[in-house]
Amino acid sequence: MPDLLIDHVDGVAVLTLNRPEAMNALSGSLARDLDAAVTDCIRDDATRAILLTGTGRGFCAGADLSEKLPTDPGQSVLEIWYHPLVRNLRACPLPIVAAVNGVAAGAGMSLALLADIVTCAPNAYFLQAFAKVGLVPDCGSSWLLARRVGEARARELTLLADRLPAEQALDWGLVNRVYPAETLLDESLTLAKRLARGPVNALARIRQLHDSAATLDFESQLREEDRLQSACSAGPEAQEGRAAFRDKRAPDFSAVPLATQTP
Repeated sequence: MPDLLIDHVDGVAVLTLNRPEAMNALSGSLARDLDAAVTDCIRDDATRAILLTGTGRGFCAGADLSEKLPTDPGQSVLEIWYHPLVRNLRACPLPIVAAVNGVAAGAGMSLALLADIVTCAPNAYFLQAFAKVGLVPDCGSSWLLARRVGEARARELTLLADRLPAEQALDWGLVNRVYPAETLLDESLTLAKRLARGPVNALARIRQLHDSAATLDFESQLREEDRLQSACSAGPEAQEGRAAFRDKRAPDFSAVPLATQTP
């Protein structure tokens, strides 16, 4: 069986980490396969959202520390094997839902944090395990985590390396929904399908605005809103939205593909 399962359902690419014997730990080859799959999703007009999950008892237990990966002179394992995936997920214009079915630790927690909407089962937990083995957070988690739960809670999670259970993760704002384990995938797929039916170019720009709001001052953010609103207003999604409003019907955005470059 391949380490990454890929399925397509109603505009959603379901990417399933499939190393259950290793709690879906990210091997170098799995990281590269996932990176390539995300790129294929972006290029495929039929794909309008991504659902990321895992098989078995784990979502992703982090990088596979049992593996010794080759590196080029002057470059690290992270730079060569993991950062391309992290950057690709971060820049992906398609909305991403992560359905966390079990442990999400280390780099696996980063995968969840890179999603727009995070769901999880009641038995799932999140773990910044790095300090337990004398390491520091990586794969973007030192940047992503504080933006989800705040600086004080991020420091607590990374310094103490304690488990964050599902209900507490919901309370802290790290996850959006907690579903029963037996319905997690179906409920998460419903959310992803809802996103896939939406105006994918407008959704990509909404995600851009959330990112820029973390770094821009208020006036600069107003200008960014104006820039992206102008781009949306001139596009086919807004035209369909106006026509649907005028005709008193639900808009149909399915015929509008993701733009190659979304300004």
